[in-house]
Amino acid sequence: MATTTAADFESRQHDSLPARVQHLLHANPVLGPLAVLLVAIVAFSIVNARFFSAANLSLVLLQVTVIATLALGQTLIILTAGIDLAAGAIAVFSSVLMAAFCVRSGMPGPIALLLGLVCGTAMGAFNGLLVTRIKLPPFIVTLGTLTIFFSLNAVVSNSETVRGTDMPGLMTWTGEAIGIGGFQLSYGSIIMLILFGFFWYALTWTAWGKHVYATGDDGEAARLAGIRTGRVLFSVYTTAGLLYAVAGWILIGRLASASPNVGTEYNLDSITAVVLGGTSLFGGRGGVIGTLIGALIVGVFRNGLQLAGVEVVWQGFAIGLLVLTAVSLDQWIRRVRT
Repeated sequence: MATTTAADFESRQHDSLPARVQHLLHANPVLGPLAVLLVAIVAFSIVNARFFSAANLSLVLLQVTVIATLALGQTLIILTAGIDLAAGAIAVFSSVLMAAFCVRSGMPGPIALLLGLVCGTAMGAFNGLLVTRIKLPPFIVTLGTLTIFFSLNAVVSNSETVRGTDMPGLMTWTGEAIGIGGFQLSYGSIIMLILFGFFWYALTWTAWGKHVYATGDDGEAARLAGIRTGRVLFSVYTTAGLLYAVAGWILIGRLASASPNVGTEYNLDSITAVVLGGTSLFGGRGGVIGTLIGALIVGVFRNGLQLAGVEVVWQGFAIGLLVLTAVSLDQWIRRVRT
């Protein structure tokens, strides 16, 4: 017959409500962000009845589509305990290249799009090579390529915006929408949601996904277990580059133009969405569903505060406070007792 020791009794006594919440959030990182999103939606709906209208919710989803796609690539990198400060630069540069291929080189839309996606993938692969071959820290690598890509962006575009009317319809197709009742769903948002579904499956059910988590959790242990961590990291940065290029395509549809002068805040916003979604900055814990929720949190807060008449500077203050809270919560969850 099993006996209860004094240590077991003491452990159960200390298993308080905060400890149980800590264990629950450690096992289900998406619950925290989901609760924040639901509370925010209810609160802003009470403050302003227009918030919950189909037209406004359509606008929120449209506004977060580019950031969410960037954050998807950012999630893959942060899961490996890295970070990408060049996400926005790759997206904007890819969009400018697509426009240049169409307008200046006279390429058909499908070819220009394909080349733009290849270029974005190559930029991500370049970051991956510097991280895996030269062993440079991801922060330093992407900080450097951030400046490089934005500079090349200005050179290629001559700092001029290319209008959507000058490009094939395929380039701006992502900005078109279909009506579902009073809700408008853009093709760019549909692409974004499909990508999230695909990478949720890849991270959850494939060997590649398990290797990504293992590499981020403990790279040396993963290497000793036979995982080729260098290849995993390179594949992550390359895949992220492709996702950023897709975000660039969606951006063209969102703006109905290819502008080299946008995206200065995209890097921070993508990281913010990942952090708010419960993915740990230390790697190995989190997921893409949480990132999607995190991106929606950012969009809901900005839209709700705007409808409430809050000044822009205080909107940024609120988002920054959310980020600090999310990081503090992550630190608390990581200290869970096993």
